[in-house]
Amino acid sequence: MNSVKTYTLFTDHDVYLFKEGRHYKLYGKFGAHSVEKDGVKGVYFSVWAPNAKKVSVIGNFNNWNHEDHILFPRWDGSGIWEGFITGLTWGTLYKYAVETARGEILEKSDPYALSWEQNLQAASLVSTTWYEWTDKEWMEKRREINSLDAPISVYELHLGSWIRPGNAPEKYLNYRDISEKLVPYAKEMGFTHVELMPVMEYPYDPSWGYQITGFYAATSRFGSPQDLMFLIDELHKNDIGVILDWVPSHFPGDANGLHRFDGSYLYEHEDPRKGFHPDWKSYIFNYGRNEVKSFLISNAMFWLDRYHADGLRVDAVTSMLHLDYSRNEGEWEPNIEGGNVNLEAKAFLQEFNTAVYKEFGDSIITIAEESSDFPLLTKPVHDGGVGFGMKWMMGWMHDTLDYFKEAPENRKYHHHKITFASVYMYNENYMMPLSHDEVVHGKASLIYKMPGDEWQKFANLRALYVYMYTHPGAKLLFMGDEFAQTGEWNFTRSLDWHLLEYPVHKGMQTLVKDLNHLYRDESAFYENQFNKNGFEWVEADDLENSVYVYLRKGKKREDVLMVILNLTPNVLEYKIGVNAGTHWEVILNSDDQKYNGSGADADILNEKSEEWMRHPKSITIKLPPLAGIVLRQKKDKKYKIHRIKQHKK
Repeated sequence: MNSVKTYTLFTDHDVYLFKEGRHYKLYGKFGAHSVEKDGVKGVYFSVWAPNAKKVSVIGNFNNWNHEDHILFPRWDGSGIWEGFITGLTWGTLYKYAVETARGEILEKSDPYALSWEQNLQAASLVSTTWYEWTDKEWMEKRREINSLDAPISVYELHLGSWIRPGNAPEKYLNYRDISEKLVPYAKEMGFTHVELMPVMEYPYDPSWGYQITGFYAATSRFGSPQDLMFLIDELHKNDIGVILDWVPSHFPGDANGLHRFDGSYLYEHEDPRKGFHPDWKSYIFNYGRNEVKSFLISNAMFWLDRYHADGLRVDAVTSMLHLDYSRNEGEWEPNIEGGNVNLEAKAFLQEFNTAVYKEFGDSIITIAEESSDFPLLTKPVHDGGVGFGMKWMMGWMHDTLDYFKEAPENRKYHHHKITFASVYMYNENYMMPLSHDEVVHGKASLIYKMPGDEWQKFANLRALYVYMYTHPGAKLLFMGDEFAQTGEWNFTRSLDWHLLEYPVHKGMQTLVKDLNHLYRDESAFYENQFNKNGFEWVEADDLENSVYVYLRKGKKREDVLMVILNLTPNVLEYKIGVNAGTHWEVILNSDDQKYNGSGADADILNEKSEEWMRHPKSITIKLPPLAGIVLRQKKDKKYKIHRIKQHKK
């Protein structure tokens, strides 16, 4: 006998929007919701399974029996099954038993569940995302903090391996325990945001979270939904934004997951040329199916809404946009225009960006991990763009690392790998990533990508960081790189925090901290970071010395900084052209002793009123070896006093 009662949270309009692909808050409808019906408390369940013959709720409350609690199909042909079961409470384990058209019984976890068990065949938990937030002040001001003309310096981390219990390194810390250590650390280091690698539920640790099964569930590895909310709340109260990695590109084929959910290709594309990912052995969403678009865009909204996330970094956008991604000839089919662009995926991403920016405005940011030159990725949808707020600058990252891997004596042959980014750096709104992908799978840690002996390796990496932080665009640095982690990233254990006992690593950490604060304090570094008014080459062609000189400019005319990179191990006396009436002071030198550098001073040796480098004046400066230095333009005090005296007369 069916003990499920009829009940619905769906209006006809909800169903219409869902079927049209325009319902963006399905998390308030689908899944398991604690409700009260006719004075009786229980749980309302709803699930989309249009090709199922029967759907029932099974769990620890009915001994996983397929016949006791059968859901009702909606009359409107939407494929939604729903019903109300009395007596259930938070923490109840459940799944859906889905009988397919062929009579097979599939036991599926809830696609909209808020919590999952921690095992390969994980069941869902009746749960809640209720939380008493205390970040009102942050939420009211974050529009300014996430603005494109504000400093954005992101600390990317994997919660499972940033730090682990010292007495039990095989275990994880709770979100709240992580908060006690992460929040003060990120604040002291000066990062404006943290980016969390996927915190949605995933079954397989080696996937790092990128093979998601529970798209609406905070992974229970580290605690409850409220524990994750506490971490985000604490970061916000300390003026640190939170960006979440979001993976709408694919999902694994786990038996309890989305794959063939009702016995049909429901969430994934049926054609394997569009529906199966050869690299990751996973399944690709059917972006042309309206209900799938509603599922995914609602998921993005969910994390921005319920978890107060400040942004979403969208994983693997290149694979989404290109039909021939990682496929040989004959393994993909051109679009209706004869090209290789997945037009359905492009339209989906445009709808996603339009929807979240309409809902949250510029208080949030969306960031594309995209490695091709796909056009207009960060341009508005109404102008033909895809609508992202930013894009990872993968070309800059590859060119920079390739250059710094070269021995200094060979760098003159690769000089313009450093200058090339200036050709295209304003085509999109770029974030410069030195991410997790660059320190795994035999690629070596950043410090061991650098050439030379130990001193040169550290000097090179310090110079690289000066270049990164002073280049136009937002910044992203992966955990451990800030103190020159020596080993490749290993997701099974904590970072090597003990390295900070050594001066070379402590010095690197101090430099990154100072660069973060310099980036935030000097408006010339961020006010014009996404437009052509913010950058000017002074010397871009000195191949023989491997020296680069450029200016960074703020909105005020006098707000100018000069950056000089000496990327050889030679101490140089270097002559630079400057504007008349300007004086300069060194405000950062990566070779300073406090960074465990050689301590060579970056002294301005003289100033002359002679034309040099197409400028009416010159300064000669002593450049330390393998170093980046930053100079601030000072006002000409003598000139200022002279003008005042004239005025008094």
